[in-house]
Order: sequence, then C-alpha cells, then structure tokens
Amino acid sequence: MTSPLTRIESHPHESKRLIGINYDQFLAFVALAEQRHIEKQAEIEKNQTRIIAKGGGRKPEISPKEGICLCLVYLRQKPIFEVLGLLFDISKTKANDAFNYWVDILREILPASQIEEVESDSQKYQELQRILSEYELIVDSCP
Repeated sequence: MTSPLTRIESHPHESKRLIGINYDQFLAFVALAEQRHIEKQAEIEKNQTRIIAKGGGRKPEISPKEGICLCLVYLRQKPIFEVLGLLFDISKTKANDAFNYWVDILREILPASQIEEVESDSQKYQELQRILSEYELIVDSCP
C-alpha cells in the first residue's frame, strides 16, 4: 500500500483531494510545523535530565513531514487509527500518538478564529460583530 505522503510527492495535483490543501501550501505548512517542532524539542531538552547521551535511543518511526501528513489525512478523511497506522506503516498507537503530537503543533501555527483574534480589542470586536450580523444563517433541519 502506498503511503499518502508518497502519493502526494509523486502526484502533487492530488494533494487537494487527499489532505485538503494544495502541494505548495502543504510544503509551506510543513516548514512552519518543523520549525515549531524544533523549538518545542529545544524547550523539552532544556528541562530534561539525560541518562542516555544525546542522539542515543530509538529513532522516530516517522519523519516530521510524515507526521504532519498523517495529521492532515486524519483531519480530512477521518479514518480509524488502525487504518491510519496501516497507511503510514506504523501501529495504531503510534498513529494516535503522532496525531495528538502534531495536532497540538498545528493548533499553535494555524490562526485562531476571527472572534478569538479580536476579543481583547473591543473596537475590532464590535466591528466584527457588525460585519457578521449582516450575514443570514439558514439551517435546514429536515432528516
């Protein structure tokens, strides 16, 4: 079975279908997430007492790029973690752990909602409320 990341890299035009963003956006997103990942690892390293020398121990099973792709595939397709693990050739537990790690990093990178961004500035908040009140929301509740 071909990994979704391998498929995206060999057929960039299919990235929109698989992960919901185009290939250029994916690469930019990966760069930002990897930078935040390095910063987070440096913070962890500062507070960690080492028993094993740096560089020792088990290597990660998936690269940061694969972890980000795994997270985006899950958010787009919503497979169970067992299937996600099969897609990326890891266990379902590793898939779950990777998803939870990368989704926290992606939350830090992605912008907050417009309301959360302007909550502290009352003038901007009122302006946003005025703009949003101009829209009409229609809900269809038929089964």
